[in-house]
Amino acid sequence: MLDLSFEPPKPKVIAGAKYDWELVIGMEVHAQVSSEAKLFSGASTKFGAEPNSNVAFVDAAMPGMLPVINEYCVEQAVRTGLGLKAEINLKSAFDRKNYFYPDLPQGYQISQLYHPIVGEGEVIVDMEPGIARLVRIERIHIEQDAGKSIHDMDPNMSFVDLNRTGVALMEIVSRPDIRGPEEAAAYVSKLRQILRYLGTCDGNMQNGNLRADVNVSVCRPGQYEKYQETQDFSHLGTRCEIKNMNSMRFIQQAIDYEAKRQIAILEAGGSIDQETRLYDPDKGETRSMRSKEEAHDYRYFPDPDLLPLEIEQAWVDDIAASLPELPDEKKARFVKEFGLSEYDASVLTAEVANAAFFEKVAGDAGDGKLAANWVINELFGRLKKEGHEITESPVSPAQLAGIVRLIKSDAISGKIAKDLFEIVYTEGGDPEQIVEERGMKQVTDTGAIETAVDEIIAANPAQVEKAKQNPKLAGWFVGQVMKATGGKANPKAVNEIVAKKLAQ
Repeated sequence: MLDLSFEPPKPKVIAGAKYDWELVIGMEVHAQVSSEAKLFSGASTKFGAEPNSNVAFVDAAMPGMLPVINEYCVEQAVRTGLGLKAEINLKSAFDRKNYFYPDLPQGYQISQLYHPIVGEGEVIVDMEPGIARLVRIERIHIEQDAGKSIHDMDPNMSFVDLNRTGVALMEIVSRPDIRGPEEAAAYVSKLRQILRYLGTCDGNMQNGNLRADVNVSVCRPGQYEKYQETQDFSHLGTRCEIKNMNSMRFIQQAIDYEAKRQIAILEAGGSIDQETRLYDPDKGETRSMRSKEEAHDYRYFPDPDLLPLEIEQAWVDDIAASLPELPDEKKARFVKEFGLSEYDASVLTAEVANAAFFEKVAGDAGDGKLAANWVINELFGRLKKEGHEITESPVSPAQLAGIVRLIKSDAISGKIAKDLFEIVYTEGGDPEQIVEERGMKQVTDTGAIETAVDEIIAANPAQVEKAKQNPKLAGWFVGQVMKATGGKANPKAVNEIVAKKLAQ
């Protein structure tokens, strides 16, 4: 494992007009389960379908329709819990959460309040190389999503699309362990990374497949420590929930604004109303959506159509045995196995597809450090510039490994390698074959290099005298030799021979 230092959360201290204040943040992340069918029906979950085309009778709440649990969605929730080192509850139950929205045909949401499927877990949040925070997970429960109300298609009417209705969600609830906007964004980013590695949620925030409700409160310095001692939430101040955040940047902006809003109210002698708010990114502010309902307002009660969910430990053990290597373990292995820096290993493991690409290159090239340099700096840099993902790379792992092998064997220089990379990126082809056919091999014959050096020295006597007085000017001769050989001369050999000749 990496040698991480787990520091206690460092609160974001905000100076008010009268006092200093600290931020306290808890998050409820709604992650859409990666499944082809919904939680209680066989309707498709495909994104972008025609409105109301992925709706089964049970999703539309037709009379007499009964929900049937999708076992795969349960398996995905268990897999997520195991990936977060959480307790798996072998017995859980579903409840009805009653409220009316036009896009909720049943008039209630099937969720899990009293007996969730996953208990306490943790997420290790990387803040900087060697420094991490530990955010505790309180619970994960599975529930069905609501539909979508559409208000911008007609000035006089609203429309309802029920395609999302009944889609399986995992609600991942954290403890109030997050102490600043940057840490909040880092937490969501790390959680998204883990879910993508597990294959339990695609993490697509743009499509709404990963959304965060952010609970924000402010307290005076020292109150958070009292909460830790007593577990009395009153020390943390009254919280407001910012609903449906789907951008890391907006999460940070919303927390900043909301904290300052609450501080201004408190310092003016007012009190904070517990409520649900929305963030307006155009105005950069939060606004009230509704007063915060407590559990009794939803009139929760056990769902009469669903029996308690009982799973076997052997089934959980089978899922645990099939877990993939997760980001922290993969990063630690890259550092140890390939001798990479923690930063480079973090970049390479940020996405599971990136890590897989690198491993193929490193394994084929036989040099992890050199492979990492070319994957990160040349390939990732070029793809980012052109707005492409690694899955769209025109250079395959085998092709990039071929370039790395040619560098490692001194067949080509670094400069030639960049020219070769450009050819492979734009035209394709086998790197070794391109080098042979286009005469791009590096000149390693010291006799030929020495001849070129002698010719340059003989043609520039004045420059020779200057270089003897100031050895730093030897670089001019190296450049001239590289130019004379079309950049094919071995730079190391050129430097050595130039130094030797000028010293005579």
